Amino acid sequence: MVEHNSEKVGVGGSIPLLGKNLGKKIFNHKFMKKYKSIEVSEKQLEDLIRQGANLIEEGVRYIDHQRNTERGPLDVLMVDSGNALIVAELKVVEDDTMLVQGIDYYDYISKNIEGISRVYKDFHIDPSQTARLFLIAPSFSVSLLSRCKWINVPISLFTYKCITFEDSKEITPVFSEVIIPSVPEIVETYDLKDRLEYITSSDIRKIANDLIEEIKSWDATNILIEPTKHDMSAKASGRVFAYIAPRRKHFMVYTFNNEKKWTGFPINQKEELETVKVLLKTNIDKFR
Repeated sequence: MVEHNSEKVGVGGSIPLLGKNLGKKIFNHKFMKKYKSIEVSEKQLEDLIRQGANLIEEGVRYIDHQRNTERGPLDVLMVDSGNALIVAELKVVEDDTMLVQGIDYYDYISKNIEGISRVYKDFHIDPSQTARLFLIAPSFSVSLLSRCKWINVPISLFTYKCITFEDSKEITPVFSEVIIPSVPEIVETYDLKDRLEYITSSDIRKIANDLIEEIKSWDATNILIEPTKHDMSAKASGRVFAYIAPRRKHFMVYTFNNEKKWTGFPINQKEELETVKVLLKTNIDKFR
C-alpha cells in the first residue's frame, strides 16, 4: 500500500459521507485527529466492503465475492435494505472498462436471479425486484459518467478513499456517491410537411394540403394550423375546432358534427369534403 500526505480531522473537520461509524469515530473526539490516505489492492477493497458494506449505503449487506459466472468472477454481491440484489464492480484505479464489465455481470445475475436467491436464501433476496449495479472506484471519468446516464438499469456510482488514523493500523473506507448526469430533455419539433408526407397517396396528400390552405384562407388572422406529434390541429382564436389526421391512403378530419359530438370523418376523395367544410366553418364561427 502507498501512503499519501497526512491530514487532520476533528471538530469542524470534514470528510464527505463518512458513514455512521466513521463519523462518530472522528467527530466525537475533542481534538483534531491525524490520519493518512492510503492506496489498497482490489482484494483489500473487497475485504473492506465485506466488513463494512453498510458504509456504502445504509442497510446494505455483504453476501459474497468472486462468484464465478460465464463472464468470469464478479467482484461483490450484496443486498440492499429493500432486499434487492446488488452487483458491485470494483476498481482501484479510474478505469472506463468497468462499466462494460459491470453490465456483463449484471446481465448474468439478472438472468439467474431466482437461482441465486435460493442459493443465498438466508439473505432473503427478493427475486421479483430489479437488481442494482454499483460501480466503486477512486474516481470516474467524464466519459463514463456521460455513458451511465443512458444505461437503463438502476446504477449507482461511488468513489472511495481509504484512511488510517495515527494511533491505529485499521483501514477505514470512506464512500461518496457520485450523481449521474440527467438525460437531456429531448425537445421535439414538428412540421406540417412531415405530417403530410406520411400520406403515401400523392392525390390524397394534395387534397389534404389544399384543405389546409383553404381553411387558413377563411380567416388568416385568427386561424392557425399546427403540426402535433401525429396529427395537425386547427385552431380559431386559440381554440381547437378540428384535427386533420394523416393516414397512408386517406386522412381523417375530426370536428364537431351537427349534434355537437366530436366525430371523425374519413376522406378518401375530394367530394367527401363538402359536408365536412360546412361543419368546419360552423365550428369556426362559434369560436370567434
